[in-house]
Amino acid sequence: MKLQAQHPRPMNLRQVGRAVPRPPPPARPGRRALPGTAGSSPGYRLGWNLERWRGFTLIELLVVLAILGLLIGLVGPRFLGQLGGAKSKTAAIQIADLEKGLELFKLDVGRFPTNEEGLTALVRAPANARGWNGPYLKGSSVPDDPWGRPYKYSYHGSGEPEILSLGADGAQGGEGENADVRNTR
Repeated sequence: MKLQAQHPRPMNLRQVGRAVPRPPPPARPGRRALPGTAGSSPGYRLGWNLERWRGFTLIELLVVLAILGLLIGLVGPRFLGQLGGAKSKTAAIQIADLEKGLELFKLDVGRFPTNEEGLTALVRAPANARGWNGPYLKGSSVPDDPWGRPYKYSYHGSGEPEILSLGADGAQGGEGENADVRNTR
């Protein structure tokens, strides 16, 4: 009888023509599995050597943080600039809606509201406005500008009335987000 050398682990034929070592049994209940065994992690079944892979080095983490910092530095100001521009665009849209309400008021009453009546004439009937058929705006009050201040209204008896928002700073003039938004050019 010929003696054959025994392999340290019994072999299984799981695939045709290829012998695959049988994995060790999973850990018993109540005991923690040894690293690199069948009960320890899904990486064992995938063939990863998890004992050699411990984590990231400090240099790798610093490189990733530097790259993230550069991306935030490049993209952040553009994103914040878009947010500021959105308020100016919102003010321009609200002013256009107020202009439409003023045109409807003029069609019904025959004139634009006076400076004393202001934009509130679009939601509440003035005392001397015959033919008022409002309200000409949705809601029970005139909306404030996107920065929380009321719109300024002025009409001098001829031409078009002016509707004005003073921008983010609340002062005349300015550039960018602080620029005035108005219906007349």
